[in-house]
Amino acid sequence: MMRSRVLERAPLFPSSNSSQFFCGDGGKSMIFSPAGSPTTRGSRGKWRVRHRERRGTVVVAAAISEKILILRPELSGAPERKLPVQSKVRVSMTVKRIKGENWKETILNYFIFNPLEALEDSLGRNIVLELVSTDIDPRTKRPKMSREAVIRGWSEKMKTGADRAVLTAELTVDSSFGTPGAILVTNRHHREFFLENIVVEGFFSGPVHFNCHSWVQSSWEYPDKRVFFGDKPYLPSETPAGLRELRNKELEALRGDGRGVRKLSDRMYDYDIYNDLGNPDRGHDFARPPLGGEKLPYPRRCRTGRQSSETDSSAESRVEDPLPMYVPRDDAFEEGRMEMLEEGNRKAMLRVFVPAIVAGFSGSDFGGFHHVDSLYKEGMRLKRGLKEDILYKLPLIGKIQEVSEGQLLFDTPTILSKDKFAWLRDDEFARQVVAGINPVMSKLDPSVYGPAESAIKEEHIVGHLEGMSIQQALEGKKLFVLDYHDVYLPFLDRINAQDGRKSYATRTVFFLTALGTLKPIAIELRLPPGSSSSRSRRVMTPPTDATTTWLWQLAKAHVCSNDAGVHQLINHWLRTHASIEPFILAANRQLSAMHPIFKLLQPHMRYTLETNALARQILINAGGVIESFFTPGPISMEMSSAAYAGSWRFDLEGLPADLIRRGMAEPDPTQPHGLRLAIEDYPYANDGLLIWDAIRNWVSRYVEAHYPTANHVASDEELQAWYAETVQVGHADVSNAPWWPRLDTPEDLVGVLTTLVWLASAQHAALNFGQYPLGGYIPNRPPLMRRLIPEEGDPEYQNFLADPQRYFLASLPTLMQTTMFMTVIDTLSTHSSDEEYLGERRLQSYTWSPAVAEAFNEFAAEVRQIEEEISRRNTDSRLRNRSGAGVLPYDLLIPSSGPGATGRGVPNSVSI
Repeated sequence: MMRSRVLERAPLFPSSNSSQFFCGDGGKSMIFSPAGSPTTRGSRGKWRVRHRERRGTVVVAAAISEKILILRPELSGAPERKLPVQSKVRVSMTVKRIKGENWKETILNYFIFNPLEALEDSLGRNIVLELVSTDIDPRTKRPKMSREAVIRGWSEKMKTGADRAVLTAELTVDSSFGTPGAILVTNRHHREFFLENIVVEGFFSGPVHFNCHSWVQSSWEYPDKRVFFGDKPYLPSETPAGLRELRNKELEALRGDGRGVRKLSDRMYDYDIYNDLGNPDRGHDFARPPLGGEKLPYPRRCRTGRQSSETDSSAESRVEDPLPMYVPRDDAFEEGRMEMLEEGNRKAMLRVFVPAIVAGFSGSDFGGFHHVDSLYKEGMRLKRGLKEDILYKLPLIGKIQEVSEGQLLFDTPTILSKDKFAWLRDDEFARQVVAGINPVMSKLDPSVYGPAESAIKEEHIVGHLEGMSIQQALEGKKLFVLDYHDVYLPFLDRINAQDGRKSYATRTVFFLTALGTLKPIAIELRLPPGSSSSRSRRVMTPPTDATTTWLWQLAKAHVCSNDAGVHQLINHWLRTHASIEPFILAANRQLSAMHPIFKLLQPHMRYTLETNALARQILINAGGVIESFFTPGPISMEMSSAAYAGSWRFDLEGLPADLIRRGMAEPDPTQPHGLRLAIEDYPYANDGLLIWDAIRNWVSRYVEAHYPTANHVASDEELQAWYAETVQVGHADVSNAPWWPRLDTPEDLVGVLTTLVWLASAQHAALNFGQYPLGGYIPNRPPLMRRLIPEEGDPEYQNFLADPQRYFLASLPTLMQTTMFMTVIDTLSTHSSDEEYLGERRLQSYTWSPAVAEAFNEFAAEVRQIEEEISRRNTDSRLRNRSGAGVLPYDLLIPSSGPGATGRGVPNSVSI
């Protein structure tokens, strides 16, 4: 019997009753002629094969293309010997054409690299492919391999202006090859290329897909062949024999050996502490203590292996912007996102340069609220006075002003869109606590209310409780607190010793009204021990006259400044960026690309390592954005470390557990989502629980498809190694904590994965993409304060009484700080055009499992229904925290979005 064969037809069909095909058998040919009535292409029929040496009968399946036929076996009436028949299969490879990122690269590509690749092709230095079977050859005890095949027409296809090029090759396989499981790619050119996918056609089982989406480096630099596995996942114990060695070798390559300086083209994942934030070589002011270790615990980051700085052996040398920092090559931003960031950088340079000139001639403070408004109406212009006329004679300044006015004009933040003065109202201040960009307040716990260190007493709040006593309000769960006392107090001496930085440790108490909205009823302002008694513990209550109105506004501004610091350093950066990085590093080191859990997590890891690397370079570094524009300044990351050591717990990072921890919900199986919320109209919690349940349902069905029993989880060595390494190495400083979840059962696995997907998608979206829409108007949410609140007897008190508006504005960031801060959060809040949102998949179709495909389709449909439900809620007049006159809808957890700073959209991963 002859096995199923795939043979390539000669270029033209002969007009006679016989057709010649290549056998691939040493150049010998077979002649096929009809065994019965004539058979046309696209039909099925019997054909006789007349070999020069042998005869036999086969059945020919319908032609699947102009060149490929699939042959089925049929028993011959006469005995025959088995033939070592070989045949050809067609390979299509899609390569993304990378444009030059700047004019220099464009010129190099045109005049050097493109001609060089054409020359290399002509000399036989091509792109080479080999197919690997899932089976082992019984003779060699090695995986069955195809012959090498060379990609033809590379230079011609890559010359076209298309974004992608599809290149083809023909691979020769033996008749007993079996099922393709992997493909090896060798790049004999001098330049890397981006490989999107490979499709192999010609096997009777149908096309085989390899979803690559990876850079393939030159063999001149990396002699090992790149391996890409098919789309179908395998648990380690189920790995086909032909792929086991490749699976292990690929993981070893990704781990590296932990030594040496990483090159930008490397694909190695390893750990290091945060010892690259400071730059002691620039001077003492730029030195920062390393984060990670017993003194300052912190999650680990991706290792770069750079040399130590010259002046401090414990600090890694810096790579300053715009030079790129190392991240594994496939984790770097793709071209479209880099173009978006470069456009943002160009705008940022103009938005910083011109304000610097304006501040130099006009002063650093805003003269009035109309000056703040002009940033959105007129942009930043140089007014023509005597000094400015002299300045305009400089050609560079005049040209910048001429071409940049459109880019200097900031978009109007959403907070001003419905009510320009909403930010002044107490109800809006309170509403943003449950529907703003840091909606993580807590219920006031009776067991800790009124401790000795608190200055808030019964007489401060009893008159604001709608006739209730304090005890009744506590029992009725009507009191809530925004507590930043313990977070700030240990650092206040160092904060307030800085020029242009003044802060309090604050507590703000809110009362839940009969309408279901909150109102602030007391603000405690605490200074460190040692301050004068009147200033160290001060309580502000809602105003009763003009003077107390402005003092109350200043107190709220200090609360917002505290909130902005905690939001950025702890809830945003620590909880959704830094704490996730070890999980990503361990996943790439311990989970094979063919592991089903890696495939589940892959879209939720996209761009995160590059985003975090950029943060270390320009956001959280010494003198970076966080230190420059937020109240804590140079001690910012030490505050983040203290929060990691004192309050971060992975087992409480999921939404339901977090709500219960903060006293904002309690378990109740009779309620939707199994929780009873302390505030019924809590937009972040209400919308978030919809998304949490959808994620959990999808993850549960995915895990069920691959781990039917607890033994499957416990015996999966890759899965267990991933989780163990994340805890013991990536979170080494808290690895002995008793609260880490176990990973013994499918339910354990569902819990861990749901939390990770939630943090990377919805939690990050809720904390990130509202930064400019809600924080782009500085008076609403100042990131820092420059003055304390004056008291009678202070030298500045009379200045405050004489012009409270000017005093208020002089307490906020300067003009320069404001425009720079607005530029940064505009970029951070912007979705790129290549964003992938929750319920979308670019790289996975789940064709390998109908059950999984159905589960994902249902998840995507549920996400769309959630979007409709959130939109409906935003028009419900009963929900006063998201609907009403001048009230903004809560859009931050609406799953979809277009590009730009839209104030909505839930991407799959932590990215900018």
